[in-house]
Amino acid sequence: MIVAIKQSIEQNPKLERGVSLFIQALIFLSLVAFSIDTLPNLEPQTKLALKTFEHVTMAIFTVEYLVRLLIAPRKLKFVFSFFGLVDLITILPFYLALGMDLRSLRAFRLLSLVRIFKLARYNAALRHFHTAFNIAKEELALFLAASVIILYLAGVGIYHFEYAAQPEAFSSVFHSLWWAVATLTTVGYGDIYPITAGGKIFTFFILIIGLGVVAIPAGMVASALSKARELEASDKEQP
Repeated sequence: MIVAIKQSIEQNPKLERGVSLFIQALIFLSLVAFSIDTLPNLEPQTKLALKTFEHVTMAIFTVEYLVRLLIAPRKLKFVFSFFGLVDLITILPFYLALGMDLRSLRAFRLLSLVRIFKLARYNAALRHFHTAFNIAKEELALFLAASVIILYLAGVGIYHFEYAAQPEAFSSVFHSLWWAVATLTTVGYGDIYPITAGGKIFTFFILIIGLGVVAIPAGMVASALSKARELEASDKEQP
């Protein structure tokens, strides 16, 4: 039976595409239903309809997960892959809370938002981003490490400049890190800001660095996406 299902999917690409579109629509509708369920003062009939729809979608997602698991050539690799874990987390909380009064497990309802990542399985554009990330992951990791160091140094620097003038706002390096995050990302909430001459000059240089913090990873991703498209185009051209 498993072999028959696998052969049917491989020999009928339209069937696979139809199933994928159906699952996409179902994921979208389940997210809409989840959002509606958070509305106050819902009618009992509406709550019952939403609960019934949740049970139906969970049954379909469960069958889909089991089918994918059964036809996977390397089952353990599928289970512990990113999307395999997403599929599992999507359905597992439903069965953990089913038929039990475990109110603390209601927090698991937040995991239903993982269906957004499940939806990403069927998005070709996101596969480009995945390829691009694999291409530029070392550069991005290095840049992230450098950004963390710069963030810490910015927090230490503004603390030394502003602590004497604003001991409440910049009472420690940890408090100063909030200013550093807002400044390096060029958000600038304005809740805390330097008032000393040294602090303002220091902020000017941090703002200049912040422009690079925003621009450099964007350039890396754009270059990697271009490379990912080239790789995909070359794969399609190959017989």
